[in-house]
Formats: sequence, structure tokens, C-alpha cells
Amino acid sequence: MIDLVFGHYAVPYVPISHPFIERLIGTIRREFLDHVLFWNAIDLERKLDEFRQYYNDHRVHASLNGNTPMEASGHILRRQANLHDFRWKSYCRDLVQLPLAA
Repeated sequence: MIDLVFGHYAVPYVPISHPFIERLIGTIRREFLDHVLFWNAIDLERKLDEFRQYYNDHRVHASLNGNTPMEASGHILRRQANLHDFRWKSYCRDLVQLPLAA
């Protein structure tokens, strides 16, 4: 039996996920989980928390006009970088490295 839910067909016992959540899960899988090994659930939670901090505080988003989510919410003001004085900062256990104004 198939039910019509919100204009889409729904199969019983299969949850209908929100499209934004599906996109987030895909992003986490492509950008993080496909590149990182973890030992157990505690290790995975710790690494996902590091990725969450990177994703919200440092990763720029095209849909936010090149801002991070924290900048878009008004919590962090963008500093002007001196392009002649920078260093590399690693995130997510050296999976991602970004230049940082020194």
C-alpha cells in the first residue's frame, strides 16, 4: 500500500526526510566521512563535533555569499587579512588546511 503524502508517494515504514537534512548528510559524507577513519562511536562523535565547528565557523558557503554561518548570523566579524603575513591552520585532524592571518 502506498499513501500520498504532501504530493509525493510514501512507502510504508520508510521515513520521508527533509531535503535540507538529506543535503547535510551528503555533505558530511562527501567532505568528511569518506576521508576519515574512526574506531568507535565516541571517536566518531568527537570527530563529527570537530567537523561541525569547522563547518559553522570556518567553511564559507556559496549560498551565504561567501560567508560562514557564524558570520551570517552576526556572531563573528570578519577581519581583514594581511596577505603577506599568514600561516596554515589545520582542521579536522589535518584533513583541511586553511590560511590564517598571523
